[in-house]
Amino acid sequence: MYGRVYLIGAGPGDPELITVKGLRILKNADVVVYDRLISKELLDNCKKDVELIYVGKNIGDSRYQDEINEILVKKAMEGKIVVRLKGGDPYVFGRGEEECSFVINSGIDCEVIPGITSAIAVPEYAGIPVTSRWFSSGFCVITGTKAGGEVIDKGYIPKKGTLVILMGINKVDRLKQVLLEVRDPDSPVAIIQDGTLDTQKVYISTISNLEKIVRENNVKSPAIIVVGEVIKLRNKLWQLS
Repeated sequence: MYGRVYLIGAGPGDPELITVKGLRILKNADVVVYDRLISKELLDNCKKDVELIYVGKNIGDSRYQDEINEILVKKAMEGKIVVRLKGGDPYVFGRGEEECSFVINSGIDCEVIPGITSAIAVPEYAGIPVTSRWFSSGFCVITGTKAGGEVIDKGYIPKKGTLVILMGINKVDRLKQVLLEVRDPDSPVAIIQDGTLDTQKVYISTISNLEKIVRENNVKSPAIIVVGEVIKLRNKLWQLS
């Protein structure tokens, strides 16, 4: 009999932010296929005889998505419980929909267990709510880089409200130009590196200084960019976060 595949969202970084259900299934997995930003503390919960397969997508050290898909199906066909452990939430720019579709089309059962997305949790840990009755009645989450490496176009950027940009740090120069086509140069910006971790760093500036702040502080992935008036609440909420 075939096994089963679980796509589990591990949360935004802090290993304690995985869901109860996600952790329970992880502890019983025969195979865990995991990404670059997964905490080792989470992997320490696995069975002693678990097979760990790293498929991290560092520059110059990545497996193609097709290969990851094949690994999930191959291991499940061996009758194993397979966990695909992904940072954040599997369906928020995690390509979980591609993996789930491939597994199901291969005749294997697949269950998705949601995770806490960094788009909400990382700003929250920095004292920045993504919505507020005072400043923003909505928020938008976009990826800074589309498939093929191109920067997102201005059509995806709302004129008002909170904007959260994932995977945009490496394209920050071009991203700034696109933002300036829609937003005021003095719009508040927060750049958050290593969100929810002990090493978290937060830089507050404006769109006009976006690439300067990133360059001067040598900000690296994982990092997200938040744009909007809600950033002003950090002064009030940081001590409570």
